[in-house]
Amino acid sequence: MGAACGRHAPWSDRMDRMSEAEIASALEALPEWSESGGEINRTYQLKDFIESMKFVNAIAAAAEADQHHPDILVRWNKVRLSLSTHDAGGITEKDFAMAIRADSIAVAVAPSPQRPAPGAGSKSPKSGTRSPRK
Repeated sequence: MGAACGRHAPWSDRMDRMSEAEIASALEALPEWSESGGEINRTYQLKDFIESMKFVNAIAAAAEADQHHPDILVRWNKVRLSLSTHDAGGITEKDFAMAIRADSIAVAVAPSPQRPAPGAGSKSPKSGTRSPRK
């Protein structure tokens, strides 16, 4: 991995499967990431579909350079990355190194990521329409 990553993680060269305690400890340094089903995951929210695809293309280039390819799910302005090391049968330090690299790429692609406002899960009525009375 080395200097191309920008931030060299102390665990980035180890390919042994990590213990649950090691995973929990490593996740403390990456609060946006979580572990589920033997993978580490993060969903990025970007400005729009075009920005999402710029991010995905940058992730693809980094993944190809590292020969470590995440599962990628794109939903318009959201991109979910899931990382595990198939050869090791679980999560390794290589996954955490790629997570750090992905976070750096996200900042470079979208310096101020769009975040949903509190309570933004429901759509407001279109202007000119009335809300139903209770």
